[in-house]
Amino acid sequence: MTSIASWNVNSIKARLPNVLAWLESAGPDVALLQELKTVDDSFPRLEIEALGYSVAVHGQKSYNGVAILSKAPLEDVMTGLPGDPEDEQARYLEATTFGLRVASIYLPNGNPIKTEKFTYKLAWMDRLLDHGRALLQSEAPVVLGGDYNVIPQDEDVYDPKAFAGDALAQPESRQRFRALLNRGYTEAFRALHGEPHQYSFWDYQGGAWQNDHGLRIDHFLLSPQAADRLESCEIDRGPRGEKKASDHTPVVCRLRDAA
Repeated sequence: MTSIASWNVNSIKARLPNVLAWLESAGPDVALLQELKTVDDSFPRLEIEALGYSVAVHGQKSYNGVAILSKAPLEDVMTGLPGDPEDEQARYLEATTFGLRVASIYLPNGNPIKTEKFTYKLAWMDRLLDHGRALLQSEAPVVLGGDYNVIPQDEDVYDPKAFAGDALAQPESRQRFRALLNRGYTEAFRALHGEPHQYSFWDYQGGAWQNDHGLRIDHFLLSPQAADRLESCEIDRGPRGEKKASDHTPVVCRLRDAA
């Protein structure tokens, strides 16, 4: 069994004690981290390697940033999402480990919707669609995990009306997310859980955590070769309740070993 976690840590420096404690207690084989908010050289590599992880980082000063941690070697590391050589935002990192092709994704937020930020989000998703198709053609077990900044359906947000004008719930965002599924990817959590109002993010404002006013925007998309091995996918709410917590909490996907 291989366990893969995805967690938007909202600043690895600010959250390092929480991250180290969770990695040590939960012990995922692979951890996909997002929103590091630091450059590669400032990533706490030594502290994480001390827990037995190999580390790949694609960082950026003050914003964005993604990492892959693995208890097995990381091979064929690829930084950046193909399709736009001028895109300097650190939002995509891909590698092979445990016989899986895994990616850590921090998809653009896109707000406000009537700005270039939303245009960038949709163009980024189009590039992800193109690259996702290429990955499927490899027929390898592929795991695309991360903060997609997409609320797939109204049941994935505490108040759909409040988010009607938000980039995370726009028809264009949802359509592109569905297109990934239509191309052959399986959304791991929803494949195993039919119940509504399960969340992975709670804002810091307005008592969102205390009132369970959340969103489900952190997802695992699996190629058919990975989906065939899907054992479980759970949201670990524990870290969100800790002091100095990230506004996201880990999602953990487990895949059976290849036959």
